[in-house]
Amino acid sequence: MSVLVVHRNPFEPFPYGSWLADYPGEVIVLAARDRILAAGEAIPADHPGVTRLELLPDFSDEEELFRIALALAEKFEVSAVVAHHEGDVLVAARVREHLGLAGAWPADVLPYRDKALMKRMLVAAGIEVAEHAVVRAPEEVWEFADEHGYPVVVKDVAGYNAIGLRILPERADLVPFPEPVLVEAFVPGRMCHVDGLVVGGRIVLAWASQYQYELSSFGTDPGARIDLTLDVDDPLSARLLALAERTIAALRLTNGRLTEHAFHAEVFHTPDDRLVVCEIGSRPGGAKIREVAAAIFGVNLGEYVTRAQVGLDLPLLADTLAGGPPPRPARMSGQVLMMKRPGAVRSVPEPPTEPWVSRFWRYAEPGGVIPPAAGSADFLLAAVATGADRAEAESRLRALGARFEAETVIEAVGEFGEGARS
Repeated sequence: MSVLVVHRNPFEPFPYGSWLADYPGEVIVLAARDRILAAGEAIPADHPGVTRLELLPDFSDEEELFRIALALAEKFEVSAVVAHHEGDVLVAARVREHLGLAGAWPADVLPYRDKALMKRMLVAAGIEVAEHAVVRAPEEVWEFADEHGYPVVVKDVAGYNAIGLRILPERADLVPFPEPVLVEAFVPGRMCHVDGLVVGGRIVLAWASQYQYELSSFGTDPGARIDLTLDVDDPLSARLLALAERTIAALRLTNGRLTEHAFHAEVFHTPDDRLVVCEIGSRPGGAKIREVAAAIFGVNLGEYVTRAQVGLDLPLLADTLAGGPPPRPARMSGQVLMMKRPGAVRSVPEPPTEPWVSRFWRYAEPGGVIPPAAGSADFLLAAVATGADRAEAESRLRALGARFEAETVIEAVGEFGEGARS
C-alpha cells in the first residue's frame, strides 16, 4: 500500500509527513522544483514522513508529467493518488484510471477543468452563468462583443490562477489564439467564493467568503487585498452555500467516482442581487484558504481532503460523518495578501504579534530582487486573522493591510525600470 502525491506547490503549506503520519504505507511525492524555489524554499534533502521525493524542473509538459507519475505509481504499487493543484487533478485522474484505482477518473473531473463543459452542465441544471462562447479567432471575440456588449472577458478554457485572463473594455488588437479560448460577457458585482469538503458524495464542511478585490488585477494592484468570511447568519452566506451544493450536484456524473474532494466555487453577487456562478474547482482553494479553514473550524482543508482520499479517519468531523450537520464556524476570519511587484526589496514588515493573527508569511527579504507576480497566487506577503464576527475580522485585516503597505518598499531597478518607491 502506498500513496502518490502529485505536487505543484511549495512544501510549507503541505506537510504530508505530518498529515499522513498514521498512513500504513509509503508516501511518494512528485514535486515541481520551480514552485518550491519561487516560494523561497530550499530543496529538501530529506522530507520527514515522505518515503520518496521525486523532483521535476517544472510541470509544464502534461504528458511528461503523466508518464513519470504513472511510472512511479506502478513502481511503488500505489493504491491512491492525490493532487491539490488545479493543473494536476486531471493527471492524477488519468493515473487512477490507467491503474483502475479508486477516486476520480478523467470523466469525473473534466466538468471542473473544462470551463465550457462546466457552463453547459450548469445551464442544463438551471444555474445561471455568464453569457459565453468558445472562440477560435480574434474576430469571433468582437462578434461576441457586438452581440453582448463591452467589456468582455477572455480566458483559457482550462486556465487557473487568473493566468491569461483578460478583461477587454473595448475593441483592441489580439494576437491569434494557439488554442480555442472562452469569451464571456462581463458580470458586474462582488466576487464571492464557497469552499468546503465532500466525503462520500456529501458536503461535510463548507463556508462562504467574499473577495474585497478583483482577482484579475494581480499584476497591477500594489496594495493590500482583503478576503473575508461571511457571518453565518448573513442571508447571502446561506444562499451561496445552497448554490454550491446545487452546482456540485449538477456536475456529478451518474454513478460517478468523484466522491471525496475539496471544492472552491467562485460566484458573482450582482448589484441586482443575483448569484451567477463563475467557475468551480474540485480541489482546495488557493492563497491561504486552507489556513482560513483552520482558523474558523480547526480543520485544515488540505489535510482533511488528503486523509479522505487515502481512507484515513477525519476525527474533527466524526459527528458530521455519523449523520450530523456540518460544523459551523467558531469565529470569523479572512486573509490579507500583497502581490509581488518587480524590483529590489528595500523593506518588508516584521511578523505581526497580535494574538488575533493566526499565521503570517513573507516571500521576500530586504536585499533581494523579485519579478512581477506571475499569477493570482504569487504573493509577497500574506496573513490570516480572526475576529468574533465579520466586522471585527475586517477591521483587523484592514489595519494589518495598511501596516503592510506602509512598511513595504520595493524600488524598481535594472530590467524592472529606474528607481521608484512602490
